[in-house]
Amino acid sequence: MQVTTDSIRVLRQRTSAGIMDCKRALEEANGDLEKAEEALRAKGMVKAAAKSDRATTEGVIEAYIHAGNRIGAIVEVNCETDFVARTSEFRDMVHDLAMQVAAMAPEFVDEGEMPKGDIRRPEEVCLLQQPFIKDPSRSVSDLVLNVRTQVGENVRVRRIARFSLGE
Repeated sequence: MQVTTDSIRVLRQRTSAGIMDCKRALEEANGDLEKAEEALRAKGMVKAAAKSDRATTEGVIEAYIHAGNRIGAIVEVNCETDFVARTSEFRDMVHDLAMQVAAMAPEFVDEGEMPKGDIRRPEEVCLLQQPFIKDPSRSVSDLVLNVRTQVGENVRVRRIARFSLGE
């Protein structure tokens, strides 16, 4: 099947991968967008896993106050460089995470922070294990991994806090 510039553009919009990477993936998938997207995501996840040990000393702190000013949340998300911290992909993700914390009230960032013997389900109390509020078919961890592959750096959710009037 012929790889067209339109199919490369569509794949690039879906994955944020480079033009040549999109072209190669489409050629290998015989023009099938779904298979090419899956291959690029798998490739990106392998790259992201290799970067998970890198230090994250930059980032942003985002505050979200829900309508009515009765619930608020603050999240700190770190990355490797201030350049990535200023990108729209990174900032949008951090804002979405703050909204997630306000809406779903997680107590911990990850399962590793839960006390031993805690019988609650991680999907209920751990931010990264929760279904993403804007797309319940994905977890918050998937959202973070997706941004990590898009920006090409290690991204880590460091801290969360939720405030509710009267609690």
